[in-house]
Amino acid sequence: MFLRKIANAIGGLLFLALFLTFLVQITARFGFNQPLPWSDELAVILYLWVILWACAFVVPEKEHVMFDLVWNSVSPTTRRLMRLVGHTLIGGLAIAAIPASWSYVHFMAREKTAVLGLSFEWVFLPFVLLLLSLAARSWHGLVQAMNNRDLDIHEANP
Repeated sequence: MFLRKIANAIGGLLFLALFLTFLVQITARFGFNQPLPWSDELAVILYLWVILWACAFVVPEKEHVMFDLVWNSVSPTTRRLMRLVGHTLIGGLAIAAIPASWSYVHFMAREKTAVLGLSFEWVFLPFVLLLLSLAARSWHGLVQAMNNRDLDIHEANP
């Protein structure tokens, strides 16, 4: 619970920074007719961080977009099998992608953003965090499905 509060606080601060950057950008562009190149770049970087951070650590599995027409029409046994296969595929692909993704992100440390001069390693780091989170969530989902718990994710943790 404590880690969730920290993740939510970080997500909120990232969004606040994005919002403030956006306000500075609008004020400079339309109020003073002086567009600021750094605000465009920072807004893009913060947007990337907000989306990937929220997906990795803030939004619970039951809140992610899903198409549940098939899920609602099958038996609990089939749902369990679907969860096992789904979590195995998602977690397996995330685990398989981590080494190459980290290698690329680490390789991009040599490149800098055009205006702010930030290392692209920091720009793309949340993608690796997302993959790690997907792997951990999939492992948790597999354990839950193997123990025949939490099969209806729409009703779990209301």
